[in-house]
Amino acid sequence: MNRRQIFQLLGLGALATTTAVGTRTAMAGNRYYDGPPSDHFDGTRFFNPGGVEPRPFSDVLRWRFGGGGSRAVWPRRVRSPFPQVVPEERVPDLRITMVGHATMLVQAGGLNILTDPVWSERVSPVSFAGPRRVVEPGIGFERLPPIDLVLLSHNHYDHLDVETLARLKAAHDPLVVTPLGNDRIVADAVPGMRLRVGDWGDRIEVPGATIHVEPAHHWSARGLRDRRMALWAAFAVETPVGRIYHVGDTGFHEGINYRAAAAKHGGFRLAILPIGAYEPRWFMAAQHQGPEEAVEGMVLAKAQYATGHHWSTFQLTDEPIDEPGRLLAEALKARGMDRERFRPMLPGEVWDVPGASR
Repeated sequence: MNRRQIFQLLGLGALATTTAVGTRTAMAGNRYYDGPPSDHFDGTRFFNPGGVEPRPFSDVLRWRFGGGGSRAVWPRRVRSPFPQVVPEERVPDLRITMVGHATMLVQAGGLNILTDPVWSERVSPVSFAGPRRVVEPGIGFERLPPIDLVLLSHNHYDHLDVETLARLKAAHDPLVVTPLGNDRIVADAVPGMRLRVGDWGDRIEVPGATIHVEPAHHWSARGLRDRRMALWAAFAVETPVGRIYHVGDTGFHEGINYRAAAAKHGGFRLAILPIGAYEPRWFMAAQHQGPEEAVEGMVLAKAQYATGHHWSTFQLTDEPIDEPGRLLAEALKARGMDRERFRPMLPGEVWDVPGASR
């Protein structure tokens, strides 16, 4: 095994950024959360009810070094077709600005929200290994408007970046809303961070919005000894300008969670859905949906519009950098849907979302 392969293995295994490896360890108890068992918590670990269990570490090795996938070569650096943005301080209606990967600025009825904020160069616990940013953030950190709220979906390094959270705490002191167990990770890393934590089904009232913590089909880890010890979630956000459904990471899982969200909330003005990090399907299907599934999810969730994220910024999996956007366009065309209903946004892209407020 050469040096490059060793770094790849570090990024995929020990750093636990994208792959679901070994779920059973000798460690007793949960370091992040202590609560009663439920239909998605066994007293030590969280799980997806009726879902697929994470794959063993042997499958990680098969994928990366045993011919279990064909990895596309991404460029080391690319320039977004959209320049960096200086956002308005407040927006009266609904505007989305793509920062990169799962990080988006959502401006809704005067409220400024960041989803899974990452401004770091790597999504990794170390600076010398792990997936590296290939495109600059669509908003320079110093150009951010006042940030009121952070939606933090789960603890993988491409979603929970403690360095960025510390910068946000110092510059904006936002409220962070996150599912069970992630509050402990954030509080330990960023003392004094304002936090609200919820389980699936919980309703959290914040100034200017109501947030519902909803299921997603995923998993969690910051290393090899804390598998599924913190919960993962999606968010349904009620704002004065309509309902927003934000999904940080999810496998499609027969559309169960999308159907449930529509039944509970009656549809959404906007769905923010992942469209990348899906190849090879034999390995990724349970945890990352593809573009075709994202379109199906938009329909099942009864969303008027959708935006695609989780692509074109960090190479986590095997597909080419531009493939998610192309496949999304093909899926929309196959359904006879207008491409403007579901935008695969790139860093620096700004979208004033059409549609009547719900």
